[in-house]
Amino acid sequence: MRWAVAESGDGGAFLCPLDPAGRPGPVVHEPSLAEAVRSRPEVERWVWRSTAEIYRPLLAAGVRVERCYDVQAAEALLIGYEEGQSGQPRSLAAAWARLHNLPVPPDAPARVAEVQPSLFESGPVPLPPGTDEFTALLEVYAGQLARTAATAYPERMRLLLAAESAGMLVAVEMSRYGLPWRADVHRELLDTMLGERFPGGAEPARLAELADQVSRAFGDGARVRPDLPNDIVRAFARAGIELSSTRKWELQRIDHPAVAPLLAYKSLYRLYTAYGWSWLEQWVHGGRFRPEYFPGGTVSGRWTTNGGGALQIPKVIRRAIRADPGWCLVVADADQMEPRILAAVSRDPGLMEVAGRGADLYADLAFRGFGGDRAQAKLALLGAIYGQTSGDALTHLAALRRRYPAAVAYVDEAARAGAEGRLVRTWLGRTCPAASAGSPDEEDLSRENSKAYGSTAAARARGRFTRNFVVQGSAADWALLVLAGLRHAIFRAGLRAELVFFQHDEVIVHCPAAEAPLVTEMIAAAADTAGEHVFGPTPVRFPFTTAVVDSYGDAK
Repeated sequence: MRWAVAESGDGGAFLCPLDPAGRPGPVVHEPSLAEAVRSRPEVERWVWRSTAEIYRPLLAAGVRVERCYDVQAAEALLIGYEEGQSGQPRSLAAAWARLHNLPVPPDAPARVAEVQPSLFESGPVPLPPGTDEFTALLEVYAGQLARTAATAYPERMRLLLAAESAGMLVAVEMSRYGLPWRADVHRELLDTMLGERFPGGAEPARLAELADQVSRAFGDGARVRPDLPNDIVRAFARAGIELSSTRKWELQRIDHPAVAPLLAYKSLYRLYTAYGWSWLEQWVHGGRFRPEYFPGGTVSGRWTTNGGGALQIPKVIRRAIRADPGWCLVVADADQMEPRILAAVSRDPGLMEVAGRGADLYADLAFRGFGGDRAQAKLALLGAIYGQTSGDALTHLAALRRRYPAAVAYVDEAARAGAEGRLVRTWLGRTCPAASAGSPDEEDLSRENSKAYGSTAAARARGRFTRNFVVQGSAADWALLVLAGLRHAIFRAGLRAELVFFQHDEVIVHCPAAEAPLVTEMIAAAADTAGEHVFGPTPVRFPFTTAVVDSYGDAK
């Protein structure tokens, strides 16, 4: 049973049941949105404007829902599918305007990252005067159902829309629960690695010491600022060494006494500026780090965050991520996810067989076609996915093409389609934007004009991107179903466990120690179920390496 719900503007809500075609039943008004939802536990899926806007206050009021349909998330996917454009307005107002062939209003500006709610939160993009929001919601939802039915694979698109909506629920809940964080451990790590702090914003002792070592290493008496790339380039130039950048790989090739302290400085400086004392004071409160997550924040469907750097936490700082007393962290990492996804989407019989066997896909692949050399097998398979077609990767790719022709042909066709400016989609239908019309580098790239394939740098770059997109994007879609399945299992079992972190192929559950074995089983079951739901019956397996730890730093 589905119900639509929208805020009524007086703290209450309008709501009504919906039939499978999206037709509404009797509309009722309730004085409280939270109580309206809480009092209807039989509702299987709530249809609303935006999960971020509607579910956050519900969760704050202690109301959890099992499933939802996020009109805003659906609009982003459908307009991307239909027009081949990303970043188009996705609000309810934008969707309603498209439905009525009216000018489409832009989305509200992205909210500045903040750790505490603002007193002046911007509301949703307004509808035209006199337009009832609940009526607009019902119209847009019915229209989206029809648009979904018109896609090439409607069942796949319905699954994608449901998965994206589930991801929205998970994102709101993760921000609410927060990642358990020991501020005292974090401070101890900073004190140990960076040394004494000085007033007035001066660099801590260890950075100041390394900066002095860098200056002394050049031996010309000049003060060198290691935090300024131009200073470093000029200092090396005075020493007779030309640099094009101060990247680590370029510095490591140089034989000069300034390199070692400079590399140490750069590593600690990033820690100091990105996750230092100021970060800790801004982002960690009450023993929790609560970033704002954005499912589908990238074209490929991978998540992003608004501030806090939650998806780039350095390994050394992960030691501060610690479970509460009596609780633990279940850290699960998908094993060789993208090669397994390639096996599933390409339907290559040989690669599916390999991906259905042991946990180490590369070792099995090496045994079958690369003389037992696991490194070569890994290089070949990742080269096929990421478009590494030079040097050793090209030689290994030829061997891979002979043994697994359907798999290589699948990514080759995606690269060709991308280079020719055609639309490229994931297995479920998430769409990579088409090449920009009229671009000097990309115009006239078409299937008919085969000579244009690979003829420009821009076309080749887009081909490499779409080669990876069909795998990485399909992996992101599969991961959404894993999250949805895991959340559903925890919800139905009545566990205290909380999903607190997700990043590409890794998930962390914070739970009482007694629940850890069951949570571990739930993760494995969710992975297999997601594989079957997304790709249908295949021999491919999607194993996770799971660690039950007190500290995230001990998981790897």
